Amino acid sequence: MEKDNKNNHKDNKANNGIDISKLPILNVGMAGHIDHGKTTLLYALSGKFTDTHSEELKRGITIKLGYSDIILRKSGNNYEVENGEPYRYITFVDVPGHEMLMATMLSGAEIVDVALLVVAANEGIKPQTREHLVALQAKNVKKIAIIQNKIDLVSKEQAIKNYKEIKEFVKGTIAENSEIIPVSAQQKINIDKVYKYLAEIEVPKREINSDPVFVVARSFDINKPGTPASELHGGVLGGSLMKGILKVGDEIEIKPGLNVIEKNQRIYETVKTKIVSLQRGDHRVSAAGPGGSLAIETELDMTLTKADNLSGCVAGLNNKLPVISYNIKIRAQHFKQVLGMEEQFVVEDFKPSEMLMLSINTSISVGRIKTIKEGILDLELNIPVVPFKGDNVGIARNIKGHWRLIGFGEII
Repeated sequence: MEKDNKNNHKDNKANNGIDISKLPILNVGMAGHIDHGKTTLLYALSGKFTDTHSEELKRGITIKLGYSDIILRKSGNNYEVENGEPYRYITFVDVPGHEMLMATMLSGAEIVDVALLVVAANEGIKPQTREHLVALQAKNVKKIAIIQNKIDLVSKEQAIKNYKEIKEFVKGTIAENSEIIPVSAQQKINIDKVYKYLAEIEVPKREINSDPVFVVARSFDINKPGTPASELHGGVLGGSLMKGILKVGDEIEIKPGLNVIEKNQRIYETVKTKIVSLQRGDHRVSAAGPGGSLAIETELDMTLTKADNLSGCVAGLNNKLPVISYNIKIRAQHFKQVLGMEEQFVVEDFKPSEMLMLSINTSISVGRIKTIKEGILDLELNIPVVPFKGDNVGIARNIKGHWRLIGFGEII
């Protein structure tokens, strides 16, 4: 047992002996219009590009959620990543900026504490900028900084004009009093100001005494072709622990789980497994609390987790998660008009029998409205969810062939 304790302590330490389990953790979402420089900014902040999916590299856009982690250090009155005392552990979540990937953006918004909304100074406010700001509101992200990027491409006068446009854009929104930080991600100008903002923003209080709830944003197989059978790793879940604590050796369940055919019917089967290892970024840990990205290696056959097969699921200790449900009730409201479209488009009231796309935690489901009463929608879902009372829900409607965010609500 003493040997196990030594190994656990060793797992928590990495990067010159830093015990990352002792550092406050902040989840930071990168939001904004496609091509405004989110991924380049993330590289300037963390030294890592998150566009590693083959299709992303080919098309030059973020398709899946990307993660990158840093240890932010304090050096005198400044903050950086190279020198100084470890101050905070920060996970960056890069979400897609393309209009057709709004579902993935909503999944990413679910797991962030603070958002950096990127606006290119040479292009200004775009439809997806508006849509992303509303999505952050729908997912109850209240801490937002506006990053005025690409200031190296405009004159001083243009930069000031763009700054005023941003101030006008955020007026009356959750970002009305947000800090606006002018940067050039390409030239790494004012990156230190972004570090300072992230160092001084309040870290949310974490719920550590509850049963753990882990939302799965990615699932994959980390084994390379040709790996000997004796060296194979089990399937890996990537995502964020919303509350509680998970430890190596814990027996967990994953819901809704696998979609299987039984007696000619499609059903969802809860998956049960054991935690083999836990990892934050490059750091192995023996136990993990809420906040930050987390990778869970399990005893599952890697074929069950490859290609995001379990993304959108929820994991927790055995027999502790709610029962999956094909029916939910949401207290909902819609916007006055659709954001993210060039032309103005009025949002009509919800109607019985209409189909809506719902973003709940990191899961996406389509539901049919059965009844509407006093702003409460009773929906029947085509893919079951794990419902937690009070959870935020992003609501989208199919408009001209695309799912458009039109409102939000909460599970009751």
